[in-house]
Amino acid sequence: MLTLDHLTVIAPTLAEGVAHVRDCLDLEVPFGQRHGYMGTWNHLLQLGGMVYLEIVALDPDGVHPGRACWFGLDDQKQVRRDWDAGRRLRGWVARTDGIDDVLKGREAIFGRKVGLPTDDPVFDFAIPDDGSLPWGGAAPSIIDRRGKPRSMATIADLGARLRGFSLEHPEAGKVSALLHELAVERPPGVTYGAELRYRAQIDTPGGLRELS
Repeated sequence: MLTLDHLTVIAPTLAEGVAHVRDCLDLEVPFGQRHGYMGTWNHLLQLGGMVYLEIVALDPDGVHPGRACWFGLDDQKQVRRDWDAGRRLRGWVARTDGIDDVLKGREAIFGRKVGLPTDDPVFDFAIPDDGSLPWGGAAPSIIDRRGKPRSMATIADLGARLRGFSLEHPEAGKVSALLHELAVERPPGVTYGAELRYRAQIDTPGGLRELS
């Protein structure tokens, strides 16, 4: 079984990502961490339970990992195109306790397992060889935390709670079939749309807001 782990705003710069979430949710999401093993950094926000929001971008002072970066961030031109088109909530991560079983026969979708951090791995993450988002972002990225839940203590809780999220996609039936096959808990609702577009409905102290 897979379950929703976190939503990802994939930004050309971290400042742009934080500003977008501020505009949508009226919340100032604080800094999370630098990923020295991936050359990226993020801001993090709890969304209730074990679910959170990640705003992620390349770290201008980071070192490239020497392999494909996660979340399609190597292709900055595509990141910028999506951003300028309003596709800013670009994907999500699903967690599992059996990543090998999930990836078996599905490497073409999700990529291969990478132990991270590289020098002393504590979790596994599936990354396609070219670093692209699985199915262009229509399928989740896969994480296996090796039996240790992500600590929420290091993620800011500003009172935001995920009510639901949805995906519009030109091949909605194909995406729905994959999520059903994977037995995903708390998947997005999938409907037809001319292009891929995520929307998340989030309760905030200021009322119900939408992040897209």
